[in-house]
Amino acid sequence: MTDTLIKVDLTKSPTENENIHNRWHPDIPMACWVNPGDDFILETFDWTGGFIKNNDSADDVRDIDLTTVHYLSGPVGVKGAEPGDLLVVDLLDIGAKQDSLWGFNGFFSKKNGGGFLTEHFPEAQKSIWDFKGMFTSSRHIPGVNFAGLIHPGLIGCLPDRAMLDQWNAREQQLIDSDPTAGLANPPSPGTAHMGRMQGEARDRAAAEAARTVPPREHGGNCDIKDLSRGAKVYFPVYVDGAGLSVGDLHFSQGDGEITFCGAIEMAGWVHMKVQLIKGGMAKYGIKNPIFKPSPIVPTYNDYLIFEGISVDEAGKQYYLDVNVAYRQACLNAIEYLKKFGYSGAQAYSILGTAPVQGHISGVVDVPNACATLWLPTQIFDFDINPSASGPVKMLDGSIDMPLSHDIA
Repeated sequence: MTDTLIKVDLTKSPTENENIHNRWHPDIPMACWVNPGDDFILETFDWTGGFIKNNDSADDVRDIDLTTVHYLSGPVGVKGAEPGDLLVVDLLDIGAKQDSLWGFNGFFSKKNGGGFLTEHFPEAQKSIWDFKGMFTSSRHIPGVNFAGLIHPGLIGCLPDRAMLDQWNAREQQLIDSDPTAGLANPPSPGTAHMGRMQGEARDRAAAEAARTVPPREHGGNCDIKDLSRGAKVYFPVYVDGAGLSVGDLHFSQGDGEITFCGAIEMAGWVHMKVQLIKGGMAKYGIKNPIFKPSPIVPTYNDYLIFEGISVDEAGKQYYLDVNVAYRQACLNAIEYLKKFGYSGAQAYSILGTAPVQGHISGVVDVPNACATLWLPTQIFDFDINPSASGPVKMLDGSIDMPLSHDIA
């Protein structure tokens, strides 16, 4: 039997668990230690630590304090790991906790986090998804049912002191360039949970500990949907013991995690195995993690592909801007799905949760980059392909996602 090294009780706050942390800092103590070659299981909270509930109100999505996230299980120390090594992590299996067979997707209020399409969806909304084995469906978004590809949205190793200082300096410089724009997230010590750290040491570390929101050189919040069972990840090691942590599990996600409270967020567990490649960072010239994807993918082979170019909704031209192009591809797909009776919010949620593919299709033909969004047609209970007879409106609009109005 494989040992479960970190367990979580979903009836309790993650801040009561000393094997959980929500910041990156080199001084966070290891929650446990393993040897190279060991396999083990870590249980995880959902990324909000249970703040989002299985109900028909989006008030929780509206009101969440985003300085509290993400809640991670770890760090796991690997004996013999030294700076410059590569930590090889095999994701052997991953799943939902049996007492929590559901997940959520949502849009944050523009006044509290926003998202990729926040100008179009400025108010908080939420959809709940029930798990039925490997499939999921939502009472808030009828007409879709699809296979999940469960993966950790966030996994990585602890930074060293130099890297932490570099993160804080460069992100603060970005914040200072436009202090009202929310371009990055500085340390927020008041809501930092630093694992086993206590007292003055905890307070000093919390004042400079990095938020977990973005991906960085160590991995972190990369939201790569193909890091599922059977995947192998090579992480740069920056501190003795590596300090591997994981959390933010997703049942399913579309490329880009465009809804931000994105994918289908869940509590669960990860079964993994670790090995070391001594001196691997220099041997292979690795700065950021690399990975081999899961051999398991939802088998959908019929797609509608929506194009977007780097011209925004107002007609403004951008130079080879892939972000603008992908946003236009997403908006084009949403407008299409609305013709079948979905609300804009329901369509947006589908793109954030279903196994949608995003591609950079062209970045050389000035001035327009081209990005594409691949929507699998087989996830729908009805035919969404274009035809001479026009779209058949399958939904009457009586079911929609819960909405909460912005905080005044």
